Amino acid sequence: MLRPLLLATFATVATTTGGLGPLPPLPLLSSPDTLTVSIERSGHPDADGTFRLECGGGTPGGTHPAAENACKRLDQFAEAGGNPFAPVPEDRMCTQMYGGPATAHITGSWQGRSIDARFSRADGCEIERWENLRPVLPRVKA
Repeated sequence: MLRPLLLATFATVATTTGGLGPLPPLPLLSSPDTLTVSIERSGHPDADGTFRLECGGGTPGGTHPAAENACKRLDQFAEAGGNPFAPVPEDRMCTQMYGGPATAHITGSWQGRSIDARFSRADGCEIERWENLRPVLPRVKA
């Protein structure tokens, strides 16, 4: 007796809401990505320093000298599902080549994640990681 009543109720609800179609998704309220990029010993005095990079929520901003292109590069990582801030895996074989004394430290938030990443050019893997993140990180002189 209860089962036919439940089925009738579900059928009525399905029929009355079926014409509305799916409800639109609610917009996610998220703050723009904000990163602090600190660079030392790049070989370019204008590239060394601490810069703020703001991406998302409209126009790229902050004090980063290449904010628009840096945000575009980060968007490419986001679309591909990559994490440009991940460290080199400990078991990865890397060429023993030195890419210069440049170092960088990036902190802040990106794609809802807390970021605290360090970059150097100490070996082939670290050089590749640095170059892959250009123009968030600058071109360097070795």
